[in-house]
Amino acid sequence: MTQKSTDILVDWTDEHTAKFQKDILTVRHRLSETGLFSDEALAQMLDKHPKEKLDVCTMHTDHPLYPNQFRTGDFRDVDGATLIKAAKAGAIWVNARQAMNVHPEYNAVLKRMYGSISEVTGRPSFNARGGILISSPVAKVPFHCDKTETILWHVRGKKRIYIYPLTEEFLADESYQNIIANDLGDDLPYKAEMDKSARYFDLEPDQMISWQLNAPHRVDNQSYCVSVTTEYSTKASAFKNSVMYTDALLRKKFSVQAKWSDASNGQRLIKSAAGRVLRKAGAIKVDDVKDMVTFKIDETAKSYVVDVEPFVRNF
Repeated sequence: MTQKSTDILVDWTDEHTAKFQKDILTVRHRLSETGLFSDEALAQMLDKHPKEKLDVCTMHTDHPLYPNQFRTGDFRDVDGATLIKAAKAGAIWVNARQAMNVHPEYNAVLKRMYGSISEVTGRPSFNARGGILISSPVAKVPFHCDKTETILWHVRGKKRIYIYPLTEEFLADESYQNIIANDLGDDLPYKAEMDKSARYFDLEPDQMISWQLNAPHRVDNQSYCVSVTTEYSTKASAFKNSVMYTDALLRKKFSVQAKWSDASNGQRLIKSAAGRVLRKAGAIKVDDVKDMVTFKIDETAKSYVVDVEPFVRNF
């Protein structure tokens, strides 16, 4: 089997190309060799990252169907090095959104990452967005799905990712319609018995994983972890999301229970065209859900987490 390596990807094969965007694949990469993902480099990046693009969260487990939902934290009184310490010591999950786009040194690596994918697959390079995740040994990402194509480039530590079948049992059309219509975040209802149907992968340092568009998944850390998550839109994802927006409107306004799997290609074409127009027109009223801050990072606390009186995030 032919193997290809680039300055980012290691031993990519024809099998990887066949699976890309259609199935789950894992492959080695060289992101740690860039030197941009050490604790020192990450602390410097966090110090200059725009506050409005930085999320510092912890998890709570008091909802039977949505365990490990994120709580938003106030990080304004601490520097990047302290956030790294908090991630190592407590139940902290840090997401520097679009860090791979905002900072020139990271953006250069992002372009190399997707240039490498283009090189090994023969496809045009995608215009990707990339965030950097820095998370504690006990951090968990809730059961959810993504609206665009997603790749997880794990860099440091060990984490287990569970990927579930793309069926109505795990991702009901109504649930995805709600996500597209912004009725809720990307989280999905979860029960532990669903894990029996999942495929799981224990990611090692410098290992990348990708999966089929919209496949539901969740992540459990097994150590302090650093990862890059990238996303990009394609004609296929934009097409499906426009169809789902139209279906969401039909359900909300007219109680029509339309399903993606039941629609013909002609119906999907009509719904996709309508969905693009309807979304621009704001046809579905979206509730103004406030992002409430419920804790702050405090380096004097053992877990670095101190609860505060909830307030609307204004930073």
